[in-house]
Amino acid sequence: MKEITIKMNTAASENVKITDSTPEETGDRVRLKKQLGLLEGVAIILGIIFGSGIFISPSGVMNEAGSVGLSLTMWIMCGMLSMIGALCYAELGTSIPRSGGDYTYLFEGYGPLPAFLYLWDAMLVFVPTTNAIMGLTFANYVIKPFFPDCDNPDQAVRLLAAAVICFITFINCWNVKATTKVQNVFMFTKISALVLIIVCGGVFLCRNGFSKFMNPWQGSVTDPGRLAVSVYSGIYSYSGWNYLNFMTEELRNPYVNLPRAIYISMPLVTIIYVLANVAYLAVLTPHDMVTTKAIAVTFGHLAMGSFEWIMPLMVALSAFGGLCVHVMTSSRMCFVGARYGHFPSFLSHINVERYTPTPSLVFLNILSLLMLFTSDVDMLITYSSIVEAFFTMLSVSSVLWSRWKRPNINRPIKVSLWIPITYVIVSLFLIVLPCYVRPFEVGMGVGITLLGIPVYYLCVVWKTKPVWFQNTLKHLTFTIQKLFVSAKEEKEEDIWE
Repeated sequence: MKEITIKMNTAASENVKITDSTPEETGDRVRLKKQLGLLEGVAIILGIIFGSGIFISPSGVMNEAGSVGLSLTMWIMCGMLSMIGALCYAELGTSIPRSGGDYTYLFEGYGPLPAFLYLWDAMLVFVPTTNAIMGLTFANYVIKPFFPDCDNPDQAVRLLAAAVICFITFINCWNVKATTKVQNVFMFTKISALVLIIVCGGVFLCRNGFSKFMNPWQGSVTDPGRLAVSVYSGIYSYSGWNYLNFMTEELRNPYVNLPRAIYISMPLVTIIYVLANVAYLAVLTPHDMVTTKAIAVTFGHLAMGSFEWIMPLMVALSAFGGLCVHVMTSSRMCFVGARYGHFPSFLSHINVERYTPTPSLVFLNILSLLMLFTSDVDMLITYSSIVEAFFTMLSVSSVLWSRWKRPNINRPIKVSLWIPITYVIVSLFLIVLPCYVRPFEVGMGVGITLLGIPVYYLCVVWKTKPVWFQNTLKHLTFTIQKLFVSAKEEKEEDIWE
């Protein structure tokens, strides 16, 4: 299998340019192929947002909000906050039309260290744990019908989760177009499933009246810290609105299709999520929502009668589709990080026959499988969620920084200044307020991030490493490269640029 490396560093970043044409090869350089249109862009955003979150987060939002009215308000607020952030990312994605998303924007705005720390957190926690959770969710709901009266066998769940993660990684390595076709199918399947929830909830509401909505603010929580935590629970369901920016280089006419995909998908997501929560509340009491471990299954049991088997199937399909697009987009972030010299250079290789970042996909697949060997990934996600919000805020703030430092760069999309300012201010409150409610989780999240600083200086900044250390890394990299480079074209390269 032939591979060729695309390398970029600060001194030569201008040598790698993105054009509106779609050549796969330019001279000796191979680039990611532009083969994603508007439909694929919308499918990517909807596909990763409509994962398993809407079947998990409503319980967390209700638990922290305390009332029907405040819970629905939080869902609307989360949708508006995500829309504001997505508009800022539209400007970033069209003014810096390179793959990598947050990593690229942090690198361009604030330099290599913040970008590396984001990549460090993403590769160690965000991406592999999300892949593992989606895989486990899929496995649990596929196996549950075979064990209706007892817990699922733990080993069977883990093995099936590992199998589906490997299968999706293989599809992504084989062909990007095949992945997007699978994603298109699952996007419409998931939307149809959510529409079914909304319809069933509406029918139940018409038959049983609006008594559950008569006192919507009763029991509302007023603690700012708990309200901030409830927003994080809701934001988890909306997470993924920025993932299309990871694939800007593969998007045809990104100046047009990127903002259009955002304008279409985000209002649609917000409307569907709010209506889905109204449907949940029409069938379940707030107490039921807080205490149930599988809100979708409980809803199906009460509202769908003999068709309740549809709910486990729906959740499994949603998790599969979300995992499929998450594996595709997150691998591009790893690919770009290696291209900047923050990861070993072999992770920036592209399969010249398939035009896919195969080494990055395999690397993330291994990390995701490792996460399946521990059952306590929820705490790691809690540790890192606030840190992830911090990096998202930092990316949006780079819009303001860029307006000040580089006012003359080409901005095909230019949002009003109040949009990024509003997002940054709201995010600051959401980051600070949970510190006294969840101090241990916040402290661990900060600790994981700070641990990346010595790694950055040791592996990236320190150029005069001992000879034995450099030879060991060079030998390791060369061995891995032999898996991807044909004997005819293989050559020895330095591991760090």
